[in-house]
Amino acid sequence: MPGLIVICGATATGKSGLALDLAQRLGSPILSADSRQVYREFDIGTAKPTVADRLLVPHYLLDICDPRDNLTVADYQDRALKEIAEVQGLNQVPLLVGGTGLYLKAVVKGLKIPRVAPNPQLRSQLAALGQGQCYAMLQQVDPESTTRIHANDSVRTLRALEVFYVTGCPISQQQGENPPSYPILQIGLDCTEVQEGDRRILIRTQEMFDAGFVAEVESICEKYGTNLPLLHTLGYAEVKQYLAGEISREEAQELTALHTRQFAKRQRTWFRGDRTIEWFAVDQPDLLERVWHRVQGFLEQPKIASVSVTS
Repeated sequence: MPGLIVICGATATGKSGLALDLAQRLGSPILSADSRQVYREFDIGTAKPTVADRLLVPHYLLDICDPRDNLTVADYQDRALKEIAEVQGLNQVPLLVGGTGLYLKAVVKGLKIPRVAPNPQLRSQLAALGQGQCYAMLQQVDPESTTRIHANDSVRTLRALEVFYVTGCPISQQQGENPPSYPILQIGLDCTEVQEGDRRILIRTQEMFDAGFVAEVESICEKYGTNLPLLHTLGYAEVKQYLAGEISREEAQELTALHTRQFAKRQRTWFRGDRTIEWFAVDQPDLLERVWHRVQGFLEQPKIASVSVTS
């Protein structure tokens, strides 16, 4: 059975470049695991693969949603598992590449996610009761969840109550894991020194602004309005401030780099919690060959079907 290769890590660690090289050697497609690359028109600010990259290697799970839509983790999981199965059906090993930890965990761990869409009206009614009363209600209908949800965590409390009132079943009974049966190799990329990661982020940010990031944000604002939720995300929010005259272009760029460094730190913390990830230092000159050697070892396992590769 063909397996799955995951390339993960914090932003600006070179995941896309490494994946592109591996995909060409394997003759395999790349599946994105980025929560913003799924949306059309959000290109430069999400470091979406270029047209040239997509001509070299087929890419999937990019541009699959309108910016006004809301792709849930459950939606992504369904789409990703379907794409993986189709690629494996061609006797190929897909590469799942990205830095959205929850997307990757949903696939790799087989998270059981309640298929309940957000219900703004119900949430509003519950929120009006106050967190104290909502948490007390949750203790009555789903005491198991309250052992994992803090009494002050209003977001998770409302979600748990929402799932219960929509389905009639506690969210704790609808969660868990059901990992895929095929073998999975998880490759994590990180910098040996924090300073190297910061340097890469500064370069990435400069390249984004040089590539027309401001014009991209301006176009999106004009088309969808400045209240589009995606415009409140990393990079887009800072440029939107600049376009509104609240800060200078230089400040927008500096804040984008700062907030990206903070985000990368949170990503590293998330991924380090998964001990099944095999880590490689991106600032080593032989990175590609070291990862390629590991991939070949993975492909030679008895459970992996024969795959045509080129050196």
